[in-house]
Amino acid sequence: MSDIEPPTDLQTVLDAEIKEWHFHIYFHQNNERERSAALKLRDAVLRLRRDGAFVAVPLYRVNMGPIGPHPVGSYEIWTPSETFASVFSYLSLYRGNLSDHEVRNAWIGPSFPLDLSTLPVKSEEIPLQYPELKLGYSAASSPMTIEQRLKLGEKIEGILKEDDQAAHAPPRE
Repeated sequence: MSDIEPPTDLQTVLDAEIKEWHFHIYFHQNNERERSAALKLRDAVLRLRRDGAFVAVPLYRVNMGPIGPHPVGSYEIWTPSETFASVFSYLSLYRGNLSDHEVRNAWIGPSFPLDLSTLPVKSEEIPLQYPELKLGYSAASSPMTIEQRLKLGEKIEGILKEDDQAAHAPPRE
């Protein structure tokens, strides 16, 4: 359990927001059914990206065995926060028995023990992936200003004010 107080300053929260995500799809490389299912899922993601369902970039390399911290066959799918919910939803619904992984993680499927000692030392600098897409950390601007977010929050609180099933935010200090 952490003793860290969660921040409530809007700018601090916005500055710390995760803008890009990686899904790691795991499969037992010697299990033909799992390997085939993983590659079919990857192809489906590529077709859906092509057709505009979401932005998701499976890396070209598919690891046909353990590599780095990954204990079995795997591949990575990068997605910006702008389409994270769509990709997460799709993988949750259609991953079958495949699993996904590390920090700030949510496992989709059974978890795997990872050897994180093989990862590089953490850095304050965020490496950009696919900056040409101008999404995630490479986005030109935030979709909403702080003022717009404050107005939206007030509107939502006003709508939910009479709803006895919704928790109400405490007053501003």
